[in-house]
Amino acid sequence: MHKLEKVWLSFGIVALIVFLSVIGISAFYLGNKPPSCLATVNSEKVDQTAPFNKPGLHKVEGKDWDYELVFVASAFNYNPGTVQVPLGAKVKIIATTKDVIHGFEVAGTDINMMLEPGYVSEYTATFHKAGEFLIVCNEYCGAGHALMTSKIEVVK
Repeated sequence: MHKLEKVWLSFGIVALIVFLSVIGISAFYLGNKPPSCLATVNSEKVDQTAPFNKPGLHKVEGKDWDYELVFVASAFNYNPGTVQVPLGAKVKIIATTKDVIHGFEVAGTDINMMLEPGYVSEYTATFHKAGEFLIVCNEYCGAGHALMTSKIEVVK
């Protein structure tokens, strides 16, 4: 083996060990977990569990946000299909799915969540620009995946 090959091989192995050590320390010592581990819901009883029994936009008082926007994903649709949000409102998006893994991406924003059966995904955002924002599923979920959309209308 050539000397430079040994150097690059050694460098690669050291970099791999450092990378895996950082990930291991972060996961086990610091206790970092993905956000979906924070709240769970019975995926078979989503329609009977608050707040998913009343999807849509709800005004809240006494919280750090103004509104809660609840979405339920299921076979090739989001419920609600369209929702209007006031311009400048701080909104906590709460979403889950009843069946398979779905994506939840609001085009033109940094909102992007993975919806997993049995878990609740949350994201807090402020809409500073009026207009229509398309919600798309960015995780392949079956034959009707391309038709799975919803819309957030930000109004003054």
